[in-house]
Amino acid sequence: MGRERPGTQCCPARDGTRADLPDDRADEHARALPWRPRRGAEMTLTQLRSFATIVDCGCNITLAAQRLHATQSGLSKQLGQLESALGFLLFVRRGRALTALTEEGRQVLAHARRLLAESQNIQSLADNLRRERQGLLRIATTHTQARHALPGALRSLTRQFPDVAVHVAPGGDAESLRQLAAGQAELAILSGTGAPPPDCVAVPLYRWQRRVLVPHGHPLAALDRPLRLQDLAGIALVSYESSRDPGSSLQRAFAAAGLAAQVAVTARDGELIRTYVRAGLGVGLLAEMALDEDSDLIAPPMAPGLLPECTTWLLLRRDRLLRDFGFALVRALAPHFDAVELRRLLELGQPLPHPPPDWAAWRASAGRAAGAQRHHRKATSPPA
Repeated sequence: MGRERPGTQCCPARDGTRADLPDDRADEHARALPWRPRRGAEMTLTQLRSFATIVDCGCNITLAAQRLHATQSGLSKQLGQLESALGFLLFVRRGRALTALTEEGRQVLAHARRLLAESQNIQSLADNLRRERQGLLRIATTHTQARHALPGALRSLTRQFPDVAVHVAPGGDAESLRQLAAGQAELAILSGTGAPPPDCVAVPLYRWQRRVLVPHGHPLAALDRPLRLQDLAGIALVSYESSRDPGSSLQRAFAAAGLAAQVAVTARDGELIRTYVRAGLGVGLLAEMALDEDSDLIAPPMAPGLLPECTTWLLLRRDRLLRDFGFALVRALAPHFDAVELRRLLELGQPLPHPPPDWAAWRASAGRAAGAQRHHRKATSPPA
């Protein structure tokens, strides 16, 4: 293969070799499909994984190479070999840059993702059958869930599987869903007032309420009755970043009452919201899990149903087989369901028999389950 000349693009030729084309002929060449695939060339899982990763990185080979811990030249070679084996381009080129998928590339990508998922499922099945106790578990979730729901469950997991590495990626709900869909996380934990995404297996963990938080001496703390939604209208609010979205449950609740929510400051983390309330930036609206014993802040009573109740969900992809340590974390996060019920949901899609508990009941249940596990391990451990 000769060196590429400046202002050319290296593309598979009709005889299966690679041909240098001037940049201004690249699109013309892409339209002149199909050509014959290179004789004896076969696609590989490595090539398909490289292709899918390039797509996930926005057609940026540099980022894809970093994600795969590969070189740019090696990744470009994998892509070229795949295109030669298939007999057509997968990406539209502009000069040396990849700009978008071709129509052929979009069709190949759908099949490639299914094939890569099944390949990973076979590996996960083999690891489970061998009772392999090492691996990596990636969790995409919000800062609130990472701070308040995960610590106890992760302690339980590391006692059972001390050689498993865990990576927690806190972010927004949409970001967590993207990571789950892209295979960058094995499970996601997020909350909402409606139904969970229909393309995921969803385990309901607990129900929770939002609370109002103000400094001592604030007029809302001096009311002799529970707070009403009208009390919060027209004042600066400090809440989560999703609260600005017109489709958020907070905005919809105000709109349904003919009121407007004035969200002045947003943050992803409850601790930051409390800090901004202390600084006098507004009235806090945050998850009840994020309430701490702050001597200078108070959560006044609220009228029942003031804001919609939220549910925290654990989400998994339907096309992925979970490693044993992943299922152990599911059990630790959902102690109100037994193992058989969870297996039936994950493997057969059978509905769970009852709704999840509220936050206080879930926290108590999780604590009892963790205590029972410690007692069992102590009772079954050999004497020193």
